[in-house]
Amino acid sequence: MTPREQLPSTEAGRSSKRRSSAPPQLWQEAYQRILERILRGDFPLGAPLCRRTLASEFRMSLLPVSEALRRLELDGLVEVQARAGTRVRIPSPQDVEEHIIVRTALECESARLFCERATREEREDILARAEHLDYLRTSSSNLAVDKELAYIVHSCHMEFHQRIADVTRCGALRALIEKNQILTLNWLYDTASGNESFPARFHTDLAQTLVGNNPNKAEEAMRAHVPFGREWVVREFEARYWKDVGSGSAQRNAPGRQFPPKQVRRWRNNSPVTDKP
Repeated sequence: MTPREQLPSTEAGRSSKRRSSAPPQLWQEAYQRILERILRGDFPLGAPLCRRTLASEFRMSLLPVSEALRRLELDGLVEVQARAGTRVRIPSPQDVEEHIIVRTALECESARLFCERATREEREDILARAEHLDYLRTSSSNLAVDKELAYIVHSCHMEFHQRIADVTRCGALRALIEKNQILTLNWLYDTASGNESFPARFHTDLAQTLVGNNPNKAEEAMRAHVPFGREWVVREFEARYWKDVGSGSAQRNAPGRQFPPKQVRRWRNNSPVTDKP
């Protein structure tokens, strides 16, 4: 599933959809168009989102755009602040930390179940996807600059991890990954921080372990895979978005949110220092 196809799937979301008077196809279209621009980096963290401007651009009324922004707020991707309006949400240090904790728990179980349940054809497929993804990354000169190519690479990355979850044949596990926006947030954090540098065989090595016959090793491989680049993300978020970190002019002038210094220090101290060059 690509970001264009990813829609809210919670029971509350379905219930509110029935209550909403906005035509479903319109608010869903607005949701996907706004989400795509957030993931591309066209709407960076902290960027204002004006309902009237979006409605005019999408040639829609305010109602479906407002509904789309409400759904994005429920999904933790945008926020509404007093006197500041609606903007792309800037995650707190705790948000980033908890995202990695939850993603690790869910994807490690996906890895274990994949190793136990995947057919021969499914194992060959995940290996091919991993090799293609690594090829795209290593053959790209600068994903931080080439937004179109970066979007393709991140789409392939998202589909790779979603495919692992699909093969587990555990609908509840897949639903939790979607409901918690695990892969969408990972994409957003990488884009927002410029985290685009990975080892040449990063996903191929993971896939080769997944297609083996040892579920414990598959889980261990995913546990090492998920937090890679975490320290880079923290460092870049400190400089760009977390205003209470440091005292330089770059931090003081960066568009961001105020967070307790203790929260930021705790997150920095818990981050590994060897996972990025």
